[in-house]
Amino acid sequence: MSLNTAQGAAGEAPPNNRPRLALNNSPRLKQRRRPWVFALCAALVAAGALGTAFAFTSVNDTQEVLVVSRDIKRGEPIEAGDLSVVRVSVDPALSPVAASKSAELEGSRAAVDLWAGTLLAEAAVTESLVPGEGESLVGISLTPAQMPSEPLYSGDAVRIVTTPGDQGEVTNEDPVTVEAVVVGVSRVPETGGTVVDVSVPEGDAADLAARAATGRVALVLDTRER
Repeated sequence: MSLNTAQGAAGEAPPNNRPRLALNNSPRLKQRRRPWVFALCAALVAAGALGTAFAFTSVNDTQEVLVVSRDIKRGEPIEAGDLSVVRVSVDPALSPVAASKSAELEGSRAAVDLWAGTLLAEAAVTESLVPGEGESLVGISLTPAQMPSEPLYSGDAVRIVTTPGDQGEVTNEDPVTVEAVVVGVSRVPETGGTVVDVSVPEGDAADLAARAATGRVALVLDTRER
């Protein structure tokens, strides 16, 4: 009996007839997209846009204003070389003086002490000195009970009234009253009191100063409507 040449000695199938491993033809899983990556990219783009907008706005919000070039004491005249022009971004609440007004300020006087390097505010410049001609400045020290609780401002019309003596006696005579204008107000934290600088006619200054020194005075605030 002859052997089949197509069959191996061990009864194996011919090489061409061997079973082949099945290939995995299933589609590949698509790589998942991570949402946080897109969110991060969007945030970076937004931040860049905001930065550009801020830089553009900052540049366009700048303005030319005046800055003090040297120290100027209160009452001193302002000369041409005392002020410089700078371009900065400032808060309108500061009321800086525009550079275009530089020529107008020559001959004006400093209403307060001005320090080199500071912005010049409109309230820091005045056309006249205080006290003016024919007037005197008197400082009056007052306790909270000797003045109204309403804050006082420069320019307020007030009356300084003589109060009863140490024994609290009250006479039928009208109290002595001196009309004045508030120039400045300073708080004294150590005592809780207030020093009010008032401008009065020269003829009333000595009498008012003497009465204020006794501490027997009170300040009355008159109407602000004019």
